[in-house]
Amino acid sequence: MGFLAEWKYCPRCGSEVTRDDERASCSSCGFVAYANSVPGAEAVCVDANGRVLLGRRRLPPSEGLWDLPGGFLHEGEHPEDALRREVEEETGRVPEPLEFLGMWNEPYDGRVVLCLTWLARLDADVQAGDDLAELRWFSRDEIPWDELAFTHYAPALLFAFERQQHA
Repeated sequence: MGFLAEWKYCPRCGSEVTRDDERASCSSCGFVAYANSVPGAEAVCVDANGRVLLGRRRLPPSEGLWDLPGGFLHEGEHPEDALRREVEEETGRVPEPLEFLGMWNEPYDGRVVLCLTWLARLDADVQAGDDLAELRWFSRDEIPWDELAFTHYAPALLFAFERQQHA
């Protein structure tokens, strides 16, 4: 059950909860928590030369591996607003979303993230911020495929390269 597997007590009233595969519920106060995927927004950022931007993660999970710029949505935040905010936090630049590439579910630190992924243009003059140790631009032939932080990055990158060829 992932996220709710360790839940024993209600966060509202402290009574014991009952769990199944989809939810934890409290018969005392009626509180229900669902095991939903957490939404995230990320971008395959490209520069004017068609290179892709990856950031080396400074923190767990996947510390030291290469990451796409992005992060979690705030409650009620529009996904494209989250994309712009998160990429700017990590690069110092606001991306120009070009095309929605797709969505992938990705295990992440005891949860599952619904990764909403865009192809976006970004100015090449970037600086690592937030939780990244460094940023680097890669041509398709230079991508460190064996050092990508998460499993959906390879298909997302390949799809982005394919979309660029047809643009």
